[in-house]
Amino acid sequence: MYQLPKLNYSFDALEPFIDAKTMEVHYSKHHQSYLDKTNAALAGTEWENKPIKEVLQNLDKLDESIKMAVKNNGGGHYHHTFFWEILKKDTLFSGEVASAIETEFKSFDEFKKQFSEAALTQFGSGWAWLVVTEDKKLEIIKTANQDSPITIGKEPILGIDVWEHAYYLKYHNKRAEYVENFFSVINWEQVNKNYLEAIK
Repeated sequence: MYQLPKLNYSFDALEPFIDAKTMEVHYSKHHQSYLDKTNAALAGTEWENKPIKEVLQNLDKLDESIKMAVKNNGGGHYHHTFFWEILKKDTLFSGEVASAIETEFKSFDEFKKQFSEAALTQFGSGWAWLVVTEDKKLEIIKTANQDSPITIGKEPILGIDVWEHAYYLKYHNKRAEYVENFFSVINWEQVNKNYLEAIK
């Protein structure tokens, strides 16, 4: 059975950009709910002890009776586990991933513009992602709800949750302000690790 991953920081560690109450509710309520429903859907199946990433990469092999529940809730568990790790204040945009971003998008500012646009134009709930494609290129994509890049062969290295539960307590309907402030809490050290792992 999957368990809630331990946060490496306190709920207030990302203030003032992401408030403590949002972090507490997001982590202990929303993520826990995804986790519980994933465990329930996979209980008694051949998949229940496999890594969630492997399960999501093989959605087409799951029984139809649980596929949607696993896609939605397993995706939620996988994405949030990923999300907590790429949040940290005061890390520098540096490393191999910085060079790759500047090569692919010509500048950090252009990358920020395109990534923000993806986050702001995702209608309704979903995510914007920086992914590594199968041919090891960087690409910005957006996905609805908890649909996962890994089910279409793309490896996420950075992502922003634009479900309202990720920002509504602090920002209300001001998604643009939330997206702008997200750039102050990107853990570039972790993003660089993700990138190096993805291009192996």
